Amino acid sequence: MVPAGSGNGMIKSLLDPVGLSCSAASATVSIIRGHRRSLDVATISQGTTKFFSVLMLAWGLVADIDIESEKFRWMGSARFDVYGLQRIICLRQYNGRILFVPAPGFESNGQPASYNVDKESSVSDKTLGYQGPDTNLEDLEWREIKGPFVSVWLHNVPWGAENTLAAPNAKFSDGFLDLIVMKDCPKLALLSLMTKLSDGTHVQSPYVSYLKVKAFVLEPGARIDEEDKEGIIDSDGEVLARGRRSYKCDEKALMSYGKLQITVDQGLATLFSPE
Repeated sequence: MVPAGSGNGMIKSLLDPVGLSCSAASATVSIIRGHRRSLDVATISQGTTKFFSVLMLAWGLVADIDIESEKFRWMGSARFDVYGLQRIICLRQYNGRILFVPAPGFESNGQPASYNVDKESSVSDKTLGYQGPDTNLEDLEWREIKGPFVSVWLHNVPWGAENTLAAPNAKFSDGFLDLIVMKDCPKLALLSLMTKLSDGTHVQSPYVSYLKVKAFVLEPGARIDEEDKEGIIDSDGEVLARGRRSYKCDEKALMSYGKLQITVDQGLATLFSPE
């Protein structure tokens, strides 16, 4: 993998632990060395539609910044900082609910909940190709957190971009996703929090819940102040779903702005690694 975008979170996560710069040269040398490491793959499902994610999923502030800042792509990675400031000043919050199966040690987060799998999602798909992990989700111990939310962020690896250590405890193949939830955060506190993304200390904020999950369900809602406007769901830097009156809402997306189910396959993919 060679960095060629404005984010480059995956290659940063590979190179940073060994002290290498996030550059094409460092990445190329790593490929030549031929070392490999396993990587978890998340399966995002809505009905029979599936999307396989290796980096992250975002809804709320982070997704809005990531997708809506594309108009400033000529600025490079600085577009995230510039547009992020604008979004904090004009802060949006979203109604909704998240459900999750916590990893061991994180069972105290949220409230107990039950989850009924959509029959359409559980039907065996006879099409060719990988369909995601075969997990009996109804038998798992689910928890829930209700909105309104500033941001919901799922991460598979530590870095979301070259200057954003989104999930400092994330591992490449531990079988879990790192969940970062922001709620009830005043604008000034949020501005301070966003300046800490570069070293990962944002997860220590009282306005942030940081935990590991094995499975996850997102039930996105509308903005709390404008109920006729919904948000964007972003996965790996691409728009997965666009809600009503969201940015470029007339463009087609893979999924609808509604409930999504996410499961994890441990070590399914393989990457070239510097060590």
